[in-house]
Amino acid sequence: MADAADGSASPNLGSRIVVTWAELTVVGLAGGILGTTVGGPPALVVYFATTLLSVGILLYNVNVLVQRSITQQLRNEP
Repeated sequence: MADAADGSASPNLGSRIVVTWAELTVVGLAGGILGTTVGGPPALVVYFATTLLSVGILLYNVNVLVQRSITQQLRNEP
């Protein structure tokens, strides 16, 4: 039964990695384009916002993985 649980965790991790990568790519490209278009001091604000969004995306996706892991471990305990 533990093997089945381990097997189901792998696709979740892989798909979460792909989703995180796609989200970071979109945010990074949008921030870069917007920062270049705006230019000057507002570009610094765009840079900070892009950085904050990137950290938020990473923390959210790590939180989802941790919650899934905790839930899975609680289900497998006798």
